[in-house]
Amino acid sequence: MAEENKEKLTIRLNLHDTMLSVRIPRGDQTEEEYYRKSAKLINEVVNSYSAHYKDVKSDKEILYMSLVDIAMRYEKLRGQNDTAPYNAVLSQLTSEIEEVLRKE
Repeated sequence: MAEENKEKLTIRLNLHDTMLSVRIPRGDQTEEEYYRKSAKLINEVVNSYSAHYKDVKSDKEILYMSLVDIAMRYEKLRGQNDTAPYNAVLSQLTSEIEEVLRKE
C-alpha cells in the first residue's frame, strides 16, 4: 500500500464551493491537466447558471442543471465522433471496387 501511495499524486480541485482531492498517477501531467480543465469547466458552467438563476433556483437545482449541460455537450461531441456510418459506406465501396477488379 505504501508503494502505491508513492506512485500516486493527490491534487486538490476547487469545485463550486467544495475542495475535492483526487489521486492520479504521479508524473501523468496529461491526466492532471484534464482534471484541472474539467474543474474549470464545471465552475464556469455552475457560475453561469448561478448568475442567471441565483434567486430563482436552489443550489442543488443549479448543480443538476450544470450536470445536464455538461452531459449534453459530451453526448453531442460523442455523436460527432461516431464513425460507424462511414465504416459501413467504406465497406460497401471496398466491396464494389473489389468486384469490379475481379471482373477485369
